[in-house]
Amino acid sequence: MSVILVDANTPGYEVTKDIPKLGYKGTESCEILLDNVRVHKSQLLGGVEGTGMKQVLSALEWGRVNIAARSVGIAQRAHEEALSYAQERKAFGEPIANFQAIQLKLGELGTQVQAARLMAYWAADAVRDGRADGATGMAKIFCSEVALQAAIDSMKVHGGYGYSTEFEIERLYRDSILMSIGEGTNDILRTVVAKSLIKGETVVG
Repeated sequence: MSVILVDANTPGYEVTKDIPKLGYKGTESCEILLDNVRVHKSQLLGGVEGTGMKQVLSALEWGRVNIAARSVGIAQRAHEEALSYAQERKAFGEPIANFQAIQLKLGELGTQVQAARLMAYWAADAVRDGRADGATGMAKIFCSEVALQAAIDSMKVHGGYGYSTEFEIERLYRDSILMSIGEGTNDILRTVVAKSLIKGETVVG
């Protein structure tokens, strides 16, 4: 397997359509057609044939750290929005932040966000020293699921406003769903983590 860089102006290269997405609309997704495309040998990434799988897998590891960090960003924002709204919104003459049901959500949300942040830092540190399938897989799984739950919990704190497009929460919810899919679905990564644990490449504790 080899990775070849194809310039968009190359004959036979065509973007056939845009692919609309539920969330994460800042990045464009397209369907591309390559029809009898010819490229110069200088466009072979790395200049050596057969190294594509190694290149792709290496990018995936950092990609998982990237997803973990983006997930922390989503979760952090959901936490901030929930905390702020709970102190502003009043019911029965007092801020809803004074109600125990809301405090339970805020406490859990803050705890999970901080745990996710530390997991992302740990994975980034591990992959800096070499292959770290287990650590990056764990971080990507944990952080992406924290992001989704944080968005849902923040939406619940906001009540009906959380479902409105006038508030940021619904966007955080839509964006968070992609985090469990990108750079390998969480179910696939659970098998990657398990194999790393079985081989002794990743040690818990």
